[in-house]
Amino acid sequence: MKFVDEFRDSEKALILRQAIHHIAQILEPCLQRPWQIMEFCGGHTHTIFRYGIEQMLPDCIELVHGPGCPVCVLPMGRVDDCVAIAENPQVIFTTFGDAMRVPGSQKSLLQARAEGADIRMVYSPMDALALAKKHPEREVVFFALGFETTMPSTALTVLQAEREGIKNFSLFCNHITTAPTIKAVLDEPDLMLDGFLAPGHVAMVIGLEPFQFIVRDYHKPLTITGFEPLDILQALWMLLQQFAENRCGVENQYARVVQTQGNTTALKAIHQVFATRDFFELRGLGSIDQAGVGMRPEYAFFDAEQKFKVKNLTMTDPQDCQCGAVVKGLIKPWECQIFGKRCTPENPMGALMVSSEGACAAYYNHGYGRDAA
Repeated sequence: MKFVDEFRDSEKALILRQAIHHIAQILEPCLQRPWQIMEFCGGHTHTIFRYGIEQMLPDCIELVHGPGCPVCVLPMGRVDDCVAIAENPQVIFTTFGDAMRVPGSQKSLLQARAEGADIRMVYSPMDALALAKKHPEREVVFFALGFETTMPSTALTVLQAEREGIKNFSLFCNHITTAPTIKAVLDEPDLMLDGFLAPGHVAMVIGLEPFQFIVRDYHKPLTITGFEPLDILQALWMLLQQFAENRCGVENQYARVVQTQGNTTALKAIHQVFATRDFFELRGLGSIDQAGVGMRPEYAFFDAEQKFKVKNLTMTDPQDCQCGAVVKGLIKPWECQIFGKRCTPENPMGALMVSSEGACAAYYNHGYGRDAA
């Protein structure tokens, strides 16, 4: 298949649905509880809701929505640090749009901009670098955010700034590593997962090897998948095949994009610019060993944390907000006591309702759970 609409073909979807139900009917009598399959990435979550995939599945499959949304796991204290940097009158603070409305303990970046801070939305770190060239008298800070998917573009931008000798550009680095985040979910004692749908765009960069620990140490099968409805249906069928054949491995449904070794050029740039942090705090998951990256010492000149000496304080979410439990997959969004009431996309109290990839936003925007709320 060559075109996007082919991955949304309803006839092919029905064939995959029938295949999934066929395997489920054979195995269901032996089950003591539904299979719990976590789609780690928020992009998968939105595809599932947009195309009604959950309603196509047999009752013996329960989808659990994971923490694979970088905006959603951004700690409140890091938002406060963003605001503090952005409110420096010498700074032009640049960010992707979905991070603008994430609430900090006092205000969001959007509120800070309304109060006069020079905060600008960009589409790539290269846009921020272009601003630095245009305004040599100002410090331009790029809010570097995302899993390994966005790390290469950030790293390559730093290398470009170094080559061109641009001195007024820096990163506030909040990039997150996927494998330690999945490990934190697997170590959650109240969560009983049977398999994973892994993010294809991350695997496109890092390859298959970083996911092998899930099979080796936790004995959970995993399928790397793309983001179209047929991708997800086929990945679910592949997982059920592993269940039926009593196998446990890392399989690659997204072979048209993902290579076994990943993208070696991208990995080289990442390893040149970034080093793994000893620990990094994620919203709802706490402080996790090696869950993030920071700038290597030789690139400290481009590190906004060094230039502006951020406080990096740990802040707790509002007591009523249950984003942490949703991120861990312990509750569904509509089970949060403020979902659809005091927390909506127009007035978000938690990051999961802000981001376009957040599970709460997916539930709300597609009408799931509103009646229960």
